[in-house]
Amino acid sequence: MNAASINYQQMIFGFLGGLGLFLFYMKYMGDGLQMAAGDKLRYILDKYTTSPFLGVLVGILITALIQSSSGTTVITIGLVGAGLLTLRQAIGIVMGANIGTTITTFIIGFNISHYALPIIFIGSLCLFFFKNQTMNNTGRILFGFGGIFFALSLMSDAMAPLRYLPAFKTLTTSLGKNPFLGVFLGTGMTMAVQASSATISIIQNIYQEGLMPLKSLLPVLFGDNIGTTITAILASIGANTSAKRLALSHTLFNMIGTIIFMIFLIPFTMYVTKMQQVFHLNPKVTIAFAHASFNIATTILLFPFIKVLEYIVVKVIKEKDEDKAEEFKPKYLDIALLNAPSIAIGQVKQEMLIMVSMALENLKESVEFFHSHNEKLAKNVELSEDNINSMDQEITKYLTMLSQGTFTEKEGEEISIYLDMCRDVERIGDHAFGIVKDVQYEIKKELVFSEVAHNEVSKLLEITVKLIETAIEALKENDNEKAFSVIDLHNELYRKEKEVRKAHIKRVSKQECDVKAGLYYIDVISHFTRVGDHGRNLVEKMIENKASK
Repeated sequence: MNAASINYQQMIFGFLGGLGLFLFYMKYMGDGLQMAAGDKLRYILDKYTTSPFLGVLVGILITALIQSSSGTTVITIGLVGAGLLTLRQAIGIVMGANIGTTITTFIIGFNISHYALPIIFIGSLCLFFFKNQTMNNTGRILFGFGGIFFALSLMSDAMAPLRYLPAFKTLTTSLGKNPFLGVFLGTGMTMAVQASSATISIIQNIYQEGLMPLKSLLPVLFGDNIGTTITAILASIGANTSAKRLALSHTLFNMIGTIIFMIFLIPFTMYVTKMQQVFHLNPKVTIAFAHASFNIATTILLFPFIKVLEYIVVKVIKEKDEDKAEEFKPKYLDIALLNAPSIAIGQVKQEMLIMVSMALENLKESVEFFHSHNEKLAKNVELSEDNINSMDQEITKYLTMLSQGTFTEKEGEEISIYLDMCRDVERIGDHAFGIVKDVQYEIKKELVFSEVAHNEVSKLLEITVKLIETAIEALKENDNEKAFSVIDLHNELYRKEKEVRKAHIKRVSKQECDVKAGLYYIDVISHFTRVGDHGRNLVEKMIENKASK
């Protein structure tokens, strides 16, 4: 074959089609792994990120589970932005993600392209002929796994004629003479496709075909690691200062590693070549080995300097005033986490707990307004009611976006439950504001309630507060016993409200209370039973969800 006989259209279409399929199958397999992992992602991030070292291990594990270092980094940026991780812990996770992504390149290195189509077929059987969630997830993983190798074979076939192109030979020569050109090339390629696994697979194919020597390809490999940080940078756009700092630390980490290895490029090339000979590594596994060595060595070298890295990014990116003022904006909801439904649902739960607490505080202040007629309290309740409504809209919007992605059956049920719960919490806030409006009418009409009436309202509030606080604890701890305690408190609240209503009717009949004032008193006390209904609804959904498992 010579340059004149190459079908350029076939070569370009084959390569682009193979690359597109590779990105699709990687995402599909990652979704399957993530759905199979489910709550494990949330549990791991909650329990094992207390130190930077544990963060590195968590980064490795999560990236192995979802097969995407970019995905892990985006999730971590979301958690840092929500204030659930410190910058130092998050830097450790990102370091671990860089190591975890090498697993993908090793998988690619063990070339099983000959079995790609049968694996795709088995995956399809699991997807289309089994309703079981576990089998479905297995099907996704197998379908994606087989598809990766099918896509790689398409790319490999498309790249084979490159050896006959004069322009490619010129590029090979240029890379050999100027290694920094390789770094820029690798960075640009990965920035373009936003998947380092895809560009590294191209390098593996090039080396497999003998199109370029190892010394020319290693700088491209280093550049890939810089290019992959573009995903983190994009995820941090519009995020708070902490998220931007983590994105910068990720970029600095990979850039420093690249500078170190470029200085020692010749010794590193000799080391990789020696290991290839000693362990009889095939060309693709050799690239995977070089990639792993780069990331592991960079992590070991820079891990002791995490504090220094943190100091640098804090100094470079200053905290903005708006970050300090975001008191009533959603704290835990981050769009970056929508790609990890199990974690995103956990974030919704945290946001919901804040919303319930705000609604409860509003209820307390509304009753205080009933007692004192302090207009400042009425204004506070009104302002807080606006914030509760805003949170309701934000949580609902977030859950709606989450429902449009890929999730397990269990996660779908949780999304539905939280949508219902959100409405219940918003209604609790409405009733608190309803008490304020009733009291304002009372003040306007110069109505007066007796001391007994004030004491009765205080007693109803006491039971209601206990009910909502117990519901919050039940949700926070996922405690069924406390959930049933809420049901008992709900029954107690109804009994007390009935008792108060009867006592009030007796007072009216004895003319101890003004009839007109009495009518509005009934309106006030009815708010408590309605709040109790919504508090009961919160835990009933949790009980039903547990019973259905």
